[in-house]
Amino acid sequence: MKRFAFLLLAMTLHLGISAQGWPNNYEGVMLQGFYWDSYSETSWAKLEAQADEIAPFFKLIWVPQSGWCNNDYTMGYMPVYYFKQKSAFGSESQLRSMIATYRKKGTGFIADVVLNHRKNIGADGSWLDFPAETYNGVTYQMVPTDICGNDDGGTTANWASQNGLGLSINDDTGDDWSGCRDLDHKNPHVQECIKAYLQFLLEDIGYAGFRYDMVKGFWASFVGDYNMAVKPNFSVGEYFDGSTKIKEWINYTKGYSAQYPTSAAFDFQFRYRVRDAISSHNWRNLGWDEKPLIAEDYYKQYAVTFVENHDTEKRVTGESQDPIWRDTLAANAYLLAMPGTPCVFYTHWRDNKYAIKQMILARRTAGIMNTSGCEEKWTDDNYYAKVSYGKYASLLCVVGNKPEWYNASGDYREILSGKGYRYLLHRSANTVWIDVPGGTYEKPLKVKMTTVSNLSGAKIVYTLDGTTPTAESPTIASGGTLSLESSCTLRAGILSGGKVYGLQKRKYEVFVPHDITVYVSSDIAWSGMYFYAWDNAEKKMSGEWPGKRATKYETINGKRWFYQTYRLTSPDQYLNLVVSTTSGDKQTMNIIGIRSDRYICITGEKDEDKYIVEDQTEDVETGINSPYSDQDDKLPLKDAKGEAYDLSGRKIADSKQSNLKGIVIKNGKKIAY
Repeated sequence: MKRFAFLLLAMTLHLGISAQGWPNNYEGVMLQGFYWDSYSETSWAKLEAQADEIAPFFKLIWVPQSGWCNNDYTMGYMPVYYFKQKSAFGSESQLRSMIATYRKKGTGFIADVVLNHRKNIGADGSWLDFPAETYNGVTYQMVPTDICGNDDGGTTANWASQNGLGLSINDDTGDDWSGCRDLDHKNPHVQECIKAYLQFLLEDIGYAGFRYDMVKGFWASFVGDYNMAVKPNFSVGEYFDGSTKIKEWINYTKGYSAQYPTSAAFDFQFRYRVRDAISSHNWRNLGWDEKPLIAEDYYKQYAVTFVENHDTEKRVTGESQDPIWRDTLAANAYLLAMPGTPCVFYTHWRDNKYAIKQMILARRTAGIMNTSGCEEKWTDDNYYAKVSYGKYASLLCVVGNKPEWYNASGDYREILSGKGYRYLLHRSANTVWIDVPGGTYEKPLKVKMTTVSNLSGAKIVYTLDGTTPTAESPTIASGGTLSLESSCTLRAGILSGGKVYGLQKRKYEVFVPHDITVYVSSDIAWSGMYFYAWDNAEKKMSGEWPGKRATKYETINGKRWFYQTYRLTSPDQYLNLVVSTTSGDKQTMNIIGIRSDRYICITGEKDEDKYIVEDQTEDVETGINSPYSDQDDKLPLKDAKGEAYDLSGRKIADSKQSNLKGIVIKNGKKIAY
């Protein structure tokens, strides 16, 4: 995929984020983009292929630790390499491509960083040998004295002594874990390595922030120190506990110099309340006897709420996790109606996309933020009712065994319901509720629209071409249904007194089976091209390996583009492709998620033994065949201020004008030096 880097400042403004910790009044929802052993389903390439569906609903995606762990199949929680970004989920180039694709759509990625411990590289049976890694001309290598002196209850020190080595003079500042060597965060050398690693993840790879793993293992002040040094836009710690110690941890992330906490934390108490209510069939358990983070005004900003994650889900028969066995929809409805920053678990999203999309749209319509107020309306064994006060309107959530038993005030209108939950929006929203979320559908749609308004004589006006509706636009009665036979962009609002209020927008694609053509060129000499294609259901689209030889080509701006055409027959189907030479000695990486005509260029760069490709569709289709500048700029583009990036999305360390060479990206545009 095309890997243009966009100016980080623009990304920051778009996401509405702050310099450290977690932003105040944040409205985004996060997706945990994996589950245990989900190497194939949530690979970087497959997540990138879902960008058009995921990005409109989630502004942050948390992904597994992305560094190489000397193992093709590992979740990354026993890290070995920091700067070698290859994992069971994909290569570095695939990681960069995924991050860049979502960044264009306004969605950032949260890196899972495991700093409590580190695994040795295993050479000669040593427990204490860590890899030497060179980045930006500096070599980073941890040594035995970077390991806590009391690691593994003293077992590591005994081994070191027997082999003529020594550990740190400092003991562990938190919980010990025997699976790897616990790092001494008091050690300036450890701090230097970690800060360089975190800076690399932010500025080079392009992550928006961090999820700190196992923060019980070291002092919270070290997280504060790291965050103050590298300034992530988002930071959340996994303090696996159900007590007020989570709040203490948040407070201590101020370190020694910050005025406010530099990190949020996962709200485990919130999760436990939901689990207990569901498992006991007693919805009174959603009450806040043991207050979760979102129950206190000061901590709401720093609360990342969730109802399931990779450590709590049921993974293997006989394991001791405590998953939510039923009422998944009710759990997510409550999660997405409350303050804090909700984090939706990937399998819940995968299995309940339609409902979760609507819940997120309801949250967005009400304007619920992480700092919004909320109030308990009713608590009962059979149902629980709570209202959140958004910046646009109040959203009343009722969950339980019998949510229909709750009699809401006439000031509210029900907009959404399902097994175990109801959403009711206050009429002061003065908007229209559209009962079908945007997306791609296999058949023509019937879309119901309902007024949620206290305005006199309010009626619904709409357009189907994406333009803003006016008093002269078509109207429809509240509760009326539109039949949409083809793709369109629906915009609708409430008309009262000649003015239109509460505009809503939904883009619908009605799928029609069609052909797509993939064009491939190469910047290096290839002895013929074979296209091996398969779809996301593993159906072979061009025969057995190495596929079908491409014999047809088009010449565009003097460049040959060999091509083949494929048929897509369902809205969920997409094409995957590998291009190889006649002899098979050259082969591209897997190109995943092709849904439309694409122009793919094989570069001269390799990711290990596979050639990296660049998506040049935009350049070819817009006729851009050379670097360009914006004619409206007051200064020549070469002289424009801003950080410079290479075509892989890497920030160029020395961005002085006199040192730039070749084609770079600055302010989102190609520039030739």
